[in-house]
Amino acid sequence: MRIPVIAGNWKLYKKTAEALRLVQDLSPLVADVQGVEIILAPSFTVLGPVRSLLNDSPIAIAGQDCFWEEEGAYTGEVSPGMLVDAGCSHVIIGHSERRHYFAETDETVNKKIRAAIQAGLFTIVCIGETLQERERNETFDVLERQIKAGLTDLSDDEMKKVLLAYEPVWAIGTGKTATDEQAQEAHAFIRRLVAECFSDSCADGLRILYGGSVKPDNIRSLMSQPDVDGALVGGASLTAESFAAIIHYQK
Repeated sequence: MRIPVIAGNWKLYKKTAEALRLVQDLSPLVADVQGVEIILAPSFTVLGPVRSLLNDSPIAIAGQDCFWEEEGAYTGEVSPGMLVDAGCSHVIIGHSERRHYFAETDETVNKKIRAAIQAGLFTIVCIGETLQERERNETFDVLERQIKAGLTDLSDDEMKKVLLAYEPVWAIGTGKTATDEQAQEAHAFIRRLVAECFSDSCADGLRILYGGSVKPDNIRSLMSQPDVDGALVGGASLTAESFAAIIHYQK
């Protein structure tokens, strides 16, 4: 049985006081949640304070990115070990915004995944097509390329530290959401491809999250799909009430 995951990506929002207030508001709203893994991905500058506030909480903390080297002359970068030191158990890698604005490639994604796993982090690896690619019927080609190149040379054992997040780029921050059928079709394809590239047991255990304008009013139907194992939530994770409502999708 795959444990569902609801992860909140705060992106470039929330300075320290705002971040701590959000965590203080969220914690009691999800204190009774069972059977759902909750992850928060604050900005780098507030990882330590948020982790300290959640010290006795089951809520996990993720970095929004990392570099593939552990140390060196790489001004401005954050290593996987630094994330672990700040209290992170997870890291997001390959988000479409990193690919679009910061020239992230499938090859750099692979290097980051391998470095993060070596440091002991779980990796939430983002994949997904643009609107133009979907309109050209290239969705599966894009996903296949991103998976094969991004996960190259990983072992089945290392894949236990990988979660995939299918995020159709055309649905991120646009208010548009893939239909339940579109999400299931993509997730099923991803699982079949992972089975081909690795093993059936690896694919069966893989948790595939959906991301792209996830809200309290669409999470239940998305989570009803057999191959949707959770959500990577953007804007709706920035208020305690909306994120808690998504986490409580089973009610």
